[in-house]
Amino acid sequence: MAKVNVFSQDPANAWVTSREKPAVITDSEYMFPAFSNGEVLLNKKHGRLPAMGWNSWNPFGSANTEALTKAIADAIVDLDLDDIGYKYVVLDDGCYKSTRDSEGRLSNSAIKFPSGFKTLGEYIHDKGLKFGMYNDIGTNLCAGDAVGTAGYEDVDTRTYKEWGVDFLKIDNCYYLWDNATYSNRSNAQYVYAPRIRAITISGNDGFTQTFNAVSHGVLTGSGAVKNSSEDYVNYIGTKDGTNVGQTPVGELWSELRFNVTAPADGEYSLVINYASGAENGTGRWLQAAVGEVDSETRYYDDFLHTTSSTSTFIDSDAITIRLNAGKNIIRLMNHRRQENTLQSYAALLNGLNKCDPDHDIVLSICEWGKTQPQNWGYKIGNSWRILNDITFSVGANGSAAWESNNTASIASQYNKAVVMDEFAGLDKGWNDADMLVIGMSGITNTMSKSHMSMWCILNSPLMLGLDLRTVQKGDDIWNIIANEDVIALNQDKLGVQAKRIYSSILTSAPDTTYTENNNRVDILAKPLANGDVALTFVNMSQSADLNSYSVRVDDIVSFIGAKMINSDEFKNAAGYIVKDLWTKEISFNTDGIFAVGSLGGCDSVTVRISPMNDNDNIKK
Repeated sequence: MAKVNVFSQDPANAWVTSREKPAVITDSEYMFPAFSNGEVLLNKKHGRLPAMGWNSWNPFGSANTEALTKAIADAIVDLDLDDIGYKYVVLDDGCYKSTRDSEGRLSNSAIKFPSGFKTLGEYIHDKGLKFGMYNDIGTNLCAGDAVGTAGYEDVDTRTYKEWGVDFLKIDNCYYLWDNATYSNRSNAQYVYAPRIRAITISGNDGFTQTFNAVSHGVLTGSGAVKNSSEDYVNYIGTKDGTNVGQTPVGELWSELRFNVTAPADGEYSLVINYASGAENGTGRWLQAAVGEVDSETRYYDDFLHTTSSTSTFIDSDAITIRLNAGKNIIRLMNHRRQENTLQSYAALLNGLNKCDPDHDIVLSICEWGKTQPQNWGYKIGNSWRILNDITFSVGANGSAAWESNNTASIASQYNKAVVMDEFAGLDKGWNDADMLVIGMSGITNTMSKSHMSMWCILNSPLMLGLDLRTVQKGDDIWNIIANEDVIALNQDKLGVQAKRIYSSILTSAPDTTYTENNNRVDILAKPLANGDVALTFVNMSQSADLNSYSVRVDDIVSFIGAKMINSDEFKNAAGYIVKDLWTKEISFNTDGIFAVGSLGGCDSVTVRISPMNDNDNIKK
């Protein structure tokens, strides 16, 4: 693929992002219309199963050290967790020297990591494990250190390669082109289009026509608003997915369209009456295109001039566009929230490719669902976080929760992930519901068991977030995180995320309907590579549910049959072998109805169902 002015204009620094202005995008594969084409970029590797390992953030926060990391690597091996699949030891925030060296390179905190990261990586590799590190696509890390990758992608990827890094978790705290967590709130100017009041189209032979945004404009997608009383449209952009309350399914962006009938083929002048700002809903960046999304010609992609206030409307400079005789569609939009973020993560992947085209580094996108990465993350990443953090209380006195009114809970993460199955797969990557909080204060063994089942059946990466020095082989925590039958669902080679096929509070579309109401029981079904099906029944309430819940074979096949190895064999089996993956009990079923009697608060049952014909043996 030609690298045509996607990033820096300096050929010597191609693909290094600017800290002065968003990228100039000329390659259509990096533009919004290409998000739905299913094609990966920069030779991103397919076929990876969800990563398994340990991350330092939840147990240690910014207080992680070389000694602690070595102790955790030792514990992974001593507890036989490496044999079960936990391979990646990932250093999160708080590990670097707070500024770059004189050559612009990253370096280790001399106090916390005195031997350096290359030596630490060798220690981890000598254990048969893999070494992971952390950074941010902005200017700073979330904890504040001024060593973000923006503008240093080429330098940093060479450094990571030299250090022997196998996994990169890349955050989004101080991103320059979005109002990210710690970024300047005025960065909303990049995220939203200006307020639009009208457009005027002019051409030869005196043709001039003005279209009012409220009365003539058509809003597509979702999010944009017609303000009839003040006669303008705003909130043209992409919805922020960082927090709860926003479904991840559907069109999460908006455009303003005008149907224009031109008298003849030719060039026309497009003038936009607008008011700009730098606040939520009103920005300065505008994209203008002619044609439907899949066949557009984009004519403008930049700032409009600043207006004196968000209520002062002026006319833009004329934009030359080409129209055909007859009906045309003019689209005003701002898809830069997604396009910019894709560019920045792509710069890292490109840098890794330049260092070693055969590298096997996992790229974990961590922009917390802000730019709806389920739509574009598959192009360059192996997984993408779907919400902000599962807990904000980390370190020695850290804690977690089953449910909350923000993202900081097991239920909050699950509620979003459970309707995102169609975005995941071996050909795409994985919805990352954040690190496991098993072993943290506030989480009971029952919650932990359900948490583990949910993350496994949903194919979320399994990154442990506890101090493994406190775990003993065979204790309650070890038995949960080392349950090979449950982990096998997450690592099943078919690589299909479970689909919710029933929810006790939903009357239709349980697989795509987002809900935050936890007073319910869900049933999830996941097809497996040998033709089996896994089911999880989970009570999302913290109170017991004494009702019985069941699902029939026909229901299972109707939802996931197209993704099963042999749905007919499963549907028409003479009977079924049912293994409870926690109690290890095996039972036989001949009526094709799978049920649970009652479930305690936060409790769950996960079973593996094997179809059995008359002469079948038990399938493992």
